[in-house]
Amino acid sequence: MRITPEDLYPDPLDIDQTLEPGAIDYALDLEQVGPLHIQGRAERIEEHRGPKDVVLDIRLRGNLQGEFQAICARCAKPIPQHVSESFDLIFRPSGTDANLGERAITEAETEIGYYEQSGLSLEDVVREQVLLTLPERALCREDCKGLCPHCGGNRNERDCDCESKQVDSRWHALQGFPAN
Repeated sequence: MRITPEDLYPDPLDIDQTLEPGAIDYALDLEQVGPLHIQGRAERIEEHRGPKDVVLDIRLRGNLQGEFQAICARCAKPIPQHVSESFDLIFRPSGTDANLGERAITEAETEIGYYEQSGLSLEDVVREQVLLTLPERALCREDCKGLCPHCGGNRNERDCDCESKQVDSRWHALQGFPAN
């Protein structure tokens, strides 16, 4: 769904949308496994920067809820993840702030995104919010032992008999020297 400032005049746009799994590509280790419900409102904000200089911002407020499945970073086991997040975001036209040069920005300005001339993609916003909500590195449990680097077995499910201390064959010539 594309949202432009023109869509938001004279009235805001109420959003009540459900995205089915597969509608958005999130990341290689993250999959949406159930419907993702987005509810909110998009409003047009006129930012007056001078007598004839008006910037049309888009404010997007709402929440999203859905079920996901991440992959454990150590053992590659699927991990269910529930996402329930509220957001309040402001987007400006791309290039609006480009001519301001280098300057310090306020903390509030770090929360500002930009949209292209064609408008703001709701799916892009949702993707970003889901990725920001979930941990960057998912673990099935804190003490996950991971996979054996030799046989590939899950060390959480069984202990393997693989040699834990394999030596690179290029070092065999030095085996007879005493260790100091």
